[in-house]
Amino acid sequence: MKLTLSLIKADVGGYPGHSTVHPKLKEKAREKLSIAKETGLIIDFYVTGAGDDLQLLMLHNKGVDSEEIHKLAWDTFVAATEIAKSLGLYGAGQDLLKDAFSGNVRGMGPGIAEMEFTPRKSEPIVAFMMDKTEPGAFNLPIFRMFADPFNTAGLVIDPNMHDGFVFEVWDIMEHKKVMMKTPEEMYDLLALIGAKSRYVIKRVYAKESNPKLKGEVVAVVSTEKLYQIAGEYVGKDDPVALVRAQSGCPALGEVLEPFAFPHLVSGWMRGSHNGPIMPVSEKYAKCTRFDGPPRVVALGFQVCEDKLVGPVDLFDDPAFDITRQEAAKIANYMRRHGPFEPHRLPLEDMEYTTLPKVLEKLKERFEPV
Repeated sequence: MKLTLSLIKADVGGYPGHSTVHPKLKEKAREKLSIAKETGLIIDFYVTGAGDDLQLLMLHNKGVDSEEIHKLAWDTFVAATEIAKSLGLYGAGQDLLKDAFSGNVRGMGPGIAEMEFTPRKSEPIVAFMMDKTEPGAFNLPIFRMFADPFNTAGLVIDPNMHDGFVFEVWDIMEHKKVMMKTPEEMYDLLALIGAKSRYVIKRVYAKESNPKLKGEVVAVVSTEKLYQIAGEYVGKDDPVALVRAQSGCPALGEVLEPFAFPHLVSGWMRGSHNGPIMPVSEKYAKCTRFDGPPRVVALGFQVCEDKLVGPVDLFDDPAFDITRQEAAKIANYMRRHGPFEPHRLPLEDMEYTTLPKVLEKLKERFEPV
């Protein structure tokens, strides 16, 4: 029997500012999803927060893009928004960009990562949740997990993985996609995904030659761009991802290893700055310094037909302490640039932030040279 895992998130109110999710919002979400579990709509669930984003992880058998599941998520976010408004939380409902549900939450503000799969005998899956950054922030770590032999030894020594994987890459400006095979097209793939603000990895598939997975999806990333929906800056996209591990996929340690490098991502304060991604535990998934630095949480589950076993808070480990220290040092360095690039994003990436409103005031004062 196929199962579907849906990770759907939204910022429905920050506490305080853009820092964290208020406990009452998570309490309301658990209440709504508990009812859905009792009625059989979903099999199991887990509710948490990453930065100021309310995160709903749901196990079910309705497939991807299910109207029932998406409506459940939407109704949960709406109910949480009412709580947020009653508490005077910041930006209450800011990711709910439409007035009413219309069959699917795609294009309505929330971020979605869903995968339908045939569960293996043992099915470990990692749910990654980022705050204060954009979908392209996953390009480098997902590439390293599934295509970099210096990260993933299994690409070299595991016969199940030796033929590589297939990457589905989206052009989020032109709304097109392309399928690219690795290792055959690795350099072409890098030519695209290095431009992370435009070309983003949406999914990764095992090749048909992989005896454990035979063409199944093994990773998926949310790619919703809020500014494209709202027409202006209403918050950074704060992407999420689901990644399968072991038995034909990278081992758990190979899935986590890319985050030992705090690579630079776009987002941070007002969605307008570059900064290091810091791997943190759920406890420390609160954005403070300059509304950051950008954070990533990794929760590990064993997925069964009737339950989500877990989670294990995978970055709650001193093995990542040195990475966090390095991220803090990089944050110091970047902050010293103040309003100058490369800390501030280049102008083409600032088009949908609040900067154009400042430039509009000066427009008439420019004279020919």
